[in-house]
Amino acid sequence: MANDLIKVRGARENNLKSIDIDIPKNAFVVITGLSGSGKSSLAFDTIYAEGQRRYLESLSSYARQFLGGNEKPDVDSIEGLSPAISIDQKSTSHNPRSTVGTVTEIFDYLRLLYARIGTPYCIKGHGPIETQTVKQIIDKLLTYPSASRIQILAPIATNEKGSFKNEFEKLRRDGYLRVRADGELILLDEKPELDKNKRHNVQVVIDRIITNHDQQTRSRLFDAVEVALKQSKGTLLALIGEETLMFSENYSCNTCGFAISELEPRLFSFNSPIGACEACRGLGFIYEADDDLLMPDKDLTIAGGGIEYFKNSVNTTSLD
Repeated sequence: MANDLIKVRGARENNLKSIDIDIPKNAFVVITGLSGSGKSSLAFDTIYAEGQRRYLESLSSYARQFLGGNEKPDVDSIEGLSPAISIDQKSTSHNPRSTVGTVTEIFDYLRLLYARIGTPYCIKGHGPIETQTVKQIIDKLLTYPSASRIQILAPIATNEKGSFKNEFEKLRRDGYLRVRADGELILLDEKPELDKNKRHNVQVVIDRIITNHDQQTRSRLFDAVEVALKQSKGTLLALIGEETLMFSENYSCNTCGFAISELEPRLFSFNSPIGACEACRGLGFIYEADDDLLMPDKDLTIAGGGIEYFKNSVNTTSLD
């Protein structure tokens, strides 16, 4: 489509000979050629220069007087030009934390943008992750017809190994009567026994309510939802007939339970422990030893030079 192209017509800057070219947007484009063929003239002196000129024209006349560089390149027209950023390869840094975003200073703005208007998604492909308030949860539950049977459950364990005897005993002492283990309702007085070597999904039944769309039902739902969210640190399940709904006041996936903290700028910073990759710690690469370089010939002993680093520095003593 025309909107997906940068159309350059009649470019004559420096040694360019009135060339016409269409450059695709949202793609990695390489301009290559012999020395002196006009690569820099097209990329920097024409396309970037025009993008910079148009940007400066959007500023006030007071600001433009301090910036300069508002001359139009020798070109008939450029259509579809987006805001342009230019980085000279000679000014790049060998610092692993130096990126295009930090060099151009747009990194901080992007972090703010993502934190303020970003929509988090489940990493396992289950769609957007949303938070719900207590009021939103209750309003959703009350959309079901009157006389609907609703069970409010608080997750205790999700796909975790264990027998959970201590948890069951504590729940019983706290006054709870039932738990739901792997889809089966069990009375706590029966002292449930789960295989500690298998993974289980366990929830405690907070309340069982028959809806009536009156203030009493709403008040009871409010209490049950608040207790469930507190018991499970922000998540709850609602069983309505054969349907199971999952709600969360945190950023967590209703399907798999994947959760993230509240969106904030440092979550998108590789210089922050909160936002940095746990594997590379924000550097983008991982140092690992290469066994083949350390021991090129694995048939040799250490004394025989098996370890390349010590090949010429290992002294051996013959022991009788």
